Amino acid sequence: MIVVSVKCPHCGKSLMDKSKLIDGKPSIAVKISYAGKKGVLYLSSVYGSYNIQTELDVPRSKIAGFRCIYCNKDLKIARNCDLCNAPMVAFELKDGGKVSICSRRGCRKHVIEFEDPQKELEAFYRTYIKEYKSR
Repeated sequence: MIVVSVKCPHCGKSLMDKSKLIDGKPSIAVKISYAGKKGVLYLSSVYGSYNIQTELDVPRSKIAGFRCIYCNKDLKIARNCDLCNAPMVAFELKDGGKVSICSRRGCRKHVIEFEDPQKELEAFYRTYIKEYKSR
């Protein structure tokens, strides 16, 4: 199990919510919007888990908007999903790199990318090993 810790790519604030656990770990909190309605979405921080919690009902196959809970900037990036062509949404990893997810409800596309693979992979694995050993 790999647990990611992410922050906003715009303001740099942590998006981790220790008060809202999903899969037994702090969740990732973002603002979402769909059909003129707004709410908060809590995503699992366990990489590969698709568990979420939200009060805003976004039907399967529909695209939601994602914004930072602090600076309210759009988290959409200029890249579309390889599977369904919806806009991708990106978060920065705490120790470097980024994780991207598809904005379409039900699409399972997600990607971890590292700009400096050697440095960022080492930091990522140190964090992962620390988490693994603490169990």
